[in-house]
Amino acid sequence: MEPKTVHVGLDESFRPLPSLYLAFLSIWFLSACSWTINTYKNRHFRANNLQWTLASVPLIKALQLTLSFLFWYSCFHLQICSLWMSFGVYVTGILFQTASFVSFLLISHGYCIMCERLSVTERRSTAALGCVFYLTLVGYRASVPYFTVLLLLNYFISFYVIFHHISQNLAVLREQLAFIEDEDVQAMHDAVYTKYIMFKKFQGAMQIVAMAETVIYLNVDDSSENYWLRLLVREWAQFCIFVYIGWTFRSQDLAPRFSVMPTTKSKGDTMVPPIYSIEMDAAAFKDFSCHEWHIGVPTSRSHDKSSKESVLVIIQHPNAHRLSSTTSSSPSTSPV
Repeated sequence: MEPKTVHVGLDESFRPLPSLYLAFLSIWFLSACSWTINTYKNRHFRANNLQWTLASVPLIKALQLTLSFLFWYSCFHLQICSLWMSFGVYVTGILFQTASFVSFLLISHGYCIMCERLSVTERRSTAALGCVFYLTLVGYRASVPYFTVLLLLNYFISFYVIFHHISQNLAVLREQLAFIEDEDVQAMHDAVYTKYIMFKKFQGAMQIVAMAETVIYLNVDDSSENYWLRLLVREWAQFCIFVYIGWTFRSQDLAPRFSVMPTTKSKGDTMVPPIYSIEMDAAAFKDFSCHEWHIGVPTSRSHDKSSKESVLVIIQHPNAHRLSSTTSSSPSTSPV
């Protein structure tokens, strides 16, 4: 089937659009390539799954700008406006906004930052919000009645969920920092503080996104004379916001023990267990009994070696209550 084309006379106020789209296409394409290369080089980091998810956003944006440039270039220079190409711009624009908000939801949940993977409930809620957001955008762009109200409602719910989870993660990290300072154990301080700063920056960026989206949908100026100027401001704002978020959560060699995180977030109080070293002789270990300590299995992998050469792993329980006074049989501990 041959693509449908329309031969029309265009308003000259749209003539700067091909140049604008080409310029932003070059910027987003370079950003997508650099992001993908950096993510691939640092693929050994545990948080790399989040980086690959974020990498899809500039790639989709570059595809949208490519189709937009080809559409307007063919309209002005070939006098042919492809209906299918305009439909491609329409679809990729919706995919870009949906992928952006899904990425924001993943970050707000703490994916690859506070936990290795999301729980089943978190995955289902994120997928449901993403699908509803996509469908409401389709209806809004197609000028379906009442979909403007539905889109505003969806924006309100999405931003509420994002800010709510950011606040929860910041509260947990503040508790962990206070716990580390009280225990005077600095082994996890840099990692936890780095996560705290990342969420604070992300919170500020999302506040800017919320204000920008509000300004865009409150703008009732649909005149074609300054359309290129509105496009320039909107594209620059999108690019700056995503560069800031992307730079904050880029793949890099972060603080030591940054990758120390639970598989999924705990529903109870999350505390960072302090890291202690413990020394005792065989006689003390024989009579050792303390509810604050858990005795691990021997670390020796060889069954041929005697038990005397095995090394026992002893870990303090993070929720254990501290003894009011130490007994003479209790070993001395010192923070690493």
